[in-house]
Amino acid sequence: MTVLVVGGGGREHAICHFLKKSPKVRKLICAPGNGGIADIAECAPVKATDIEGMLALAKEKHVDFVMVAPDDPLAGGMVDAFEEAGLPAFGPRKSAAILESSKVFSKALMQKYNIPTARYEAFDDMEKALAYIQGKETPIVIKADGLALGKGVIIAQTTEEARAAVYEMMQDKRFGDSGSRVVIEEYMTGPEVTVLCFTDGKTIVPMPSSRDHKRVYDNDEGPNTGGMGAFCPSPDYTPEVAEICMETIFLPTINAMKAEGRTFKGVLYFGLMLTPDGPRVIEYNARFGDPETQPVLSLLDTDIFDIFDAVVNEKLGDIDIKWKSGAACCVVLASGGYPNQYQTGYPIEGLDSMKNDVMVFHAGTRKNNGGYFTSGGRVLGVTAVAGDLKTAVSKAYSVSGQIYFKDMQYRKDIGKGV
Repeated sequence: MTVLVVGGGGREHAICHFLKKSPKVRKLICAPGNGGIADIAECAPVKATDIEGMLALAKEKHVDFVMVAPDDPLAGGMVDAFEEAGLPAFGPRKSAAILESSKVFSKALMQKYNIPTARYEAFDDMEKALAYIQGKETPIVIKADGLALGKGVIIAQTTEEARAAVYEMMQDKRFGDSGSRVVIEEYMTGPEVTVLCFTDGKTIVPMPSSRDHKRVYDNDEGPNTGGMGAFCPSPDYTPEVAEICMETIFLPTINAMKAEGRTFKGVLYFGLMLTPDGPRVIEYNARFGDPETQPVLSLLDTDIFDIFDAVVNEKLGDIDIKWKSGAACCVVLASGGYPNQYQTGYPIEGLDSMKNDVMVFHAGTRKNNGGYFTSGGRVLGVTAVAGDLKTAVSKAYSVSGQIYFKDMQYRKDIGKGV
């Protein structure tokens, strides 16, 4: 079977790596891919958001199955387009991907179906948003309504910071049209946990819990990024908490989407806050998270293609998904200056991929004359698996310390002190 994976980051390298292990996958194509993916799949220079280009590529390469990984093409209706062309595609249709592409929609859904989340108000008028902030307790959270590369959330410590965030999003258009509407919500406290779930719209199967580190610097300081590292499982996500989440959040969400005529099939990402009053939803994503995917899939002990196929055919309840015991940690090596201005094109030294329970997943790289060069903000995700979290963290940092490119930066506290 010929499988096409849409995307070109660290998440897609991990997905391709595990698809490559499936005996059912004869040929693997990735578009646009990256330098590391090119070692295991045929890469095609088609933008992830180019629906017509992807359809043409799939036809030209006689593709049998498509996996759409990033948020933008899902929100744009790429799965719908492949299905209309008669090609099975993994991922939610546009009508279901709105769960991520509109914060206003997702918050209204949670309110309607009594799914626990932070209290909020939504605004498309900047003056009304600014007036609402006055007198509200701080910290307070300001979110751009649409997709913003994981960076459209500002936790304002003061009223002045909150006002500045509203101006930045709604007037200065820092996140483009994504900030035309904003959600302003209460600040929640407690441990953060991510739970990715496979779902075919009827059955929902949680993956091992994980924790992403969004801030660029140690001790959760500095601006938000797409993610500087992740580990799994989270010690805060106990079996008791998992049971509460299944009953009050996971099942109610897929049932709510079905009731709204927006059946969700694919991977549903639950960003959770374990508050003193119980688990609450911070956000939904309509796809695998990045970098959570790298450590989570490293613990998968079932053929990933079988899972994708079962989801598409609504037979997820028929398969038994198994996971390895132990833990995994991913440390992101990023370009200096990220998430703001940064330079690319620097040679990467010290790479020793896929060896000794440590996998180096490429995110922003290109390959040229046998060498690898930086081509993005997040460059590599060094991912280690071990019997316990402390050992996994140690392995990931040991390999990270052997890799070098000019101005390389990474956090030194991923998974530490847990």
